[in-house]
Amino acid sequence: MEDLEGLAQRAKDKHKENKKFFQKLKKRPPKKLDGLMQELHVEEFSRTDCLSCANCCKTTGPLFTNKDIDRISRHFRMKPSQFVDQYLRLDEDQDYVLQVLPCPFLGPDNHCSIYDVRPKACAGFPHTDHKDFHKIAQLTLKNVGICPAAYRIVEKMKQQVK
Repeated sequence: MEDLEGLAQRAKDKHKENKKFFQKLKKRPPKKLDGLMQELHVEEFSRTDCLSCANCCKTTGPLFTNKDIDRISRHFRMKPSQFVDQYLRLDEDQDYVLQVLPCPFLGPDNHCSIYDVRPKACAGFPHTDHKDFHKIAQLTLKNVGICPAAYRIVEKMKQQVK
């Protein structure tokens, strides 16, 4: 996917600018920011096909909450502890994350084999329509280097929020 080519470098080139922008945004978020982000998110994802990319599933893993673990392990008809042992590990923050990447539930056709029970973090990715968007600046700075749609959404947001 051409959009993906050079994305990490483009995000890196914009990192300082984006960081400065998000710092200002955090101090004085516009009243209608969440509405704008919802609009930009819907507009972008009406023309973005995640199945043609799936870079998020190939390069980063979500955090798994206890609810996620219970739901997914039920789906597999296994004990939560078995699911954890087989697929997850604790990271430096003591959060459950995948043992390996790309995600073991990602098929060669970029379809998720656990889509209907996927982790909450996957369902919300790239979180560009998140309520109180200005509070997730660090996550967004990371996600623009992973997701071409998130990159485009942030670029449009910066044009519209002066």
